[in-house]
Amino acid sequence: MNDSNSYISLVNVGKRYNYNWIFKNVELTVHAGEKIALLGANGSGKSTLLQCLASYQTISEGEVNYYINGIKTASESHYKQISISAPYQELIDDFTFEEMLLFHFSIKSPLKGISLEQALELSGLKKMRSKRLLYFSSGMRQRVKLIMAILSESNFLFLDEPCANLDAQSMNWYRNLINEFGKNRGIVVCSNHQKIEYDFCEKVYEINENTLKRLYA
Repeated sequence: MNDSNSYISLVNVGKRYNYNWIFKNVELTVHAGEKIALLGANGSGKSTLLQCLASYQTISEGEVNYYINGIKTASESHYKQISISAPYQELIDDFTFEEMLLFHFSIKSPLKGISLEQALELSGLKKMRSKRLLYFSSGMRQRVKLIMAILSESNFLFLDEPCANLDAQSMNWYRNLINEFGKNRGIVVCSNHQKIEYDFCEKVYEINENTLKRLYA
């Protein structure tokens, strides 16, 4: 059951660069526990919308509001409620995998009961714990991003093209993580129509011609 008292609300949101509107008049509410997919072709604006939803980018018009237990929170504290995995997310190449996890979880608390050793085990990359991220393949780097986001304590989880650079085995690994650790969280997935990324979502939207449209529930 969705927690109606904790949610993110976009009200008449628009984003433009110079005179070009990426999207306009977006109305969207994401409740804790709800699973939503944002679909669109490359360049459609879905990643920009996700960044606005996460308060990573400023909007050109409208409002982005976070309500936790029915109380509206200040914009500077929005980051505390979310965790994110995205192509534009940076990793520190000079860190080993273990150092990256230690650094990340010093900023974002891990899910209750998750230790460093468990995070390493769940990643499937435990043998690589002492290897610098500089030498990780693109698929391994994607696993690092996903394990940090999914295992972080947060009400809302944002995933931008989560299966990018993953092989079939790793895609199944991603779905298993979502099934195990995503049940009670609000999840928003951006996808280029790759169903394994989002077919667990209850609501599906598409950005087309600067407009967000509901496809099906």
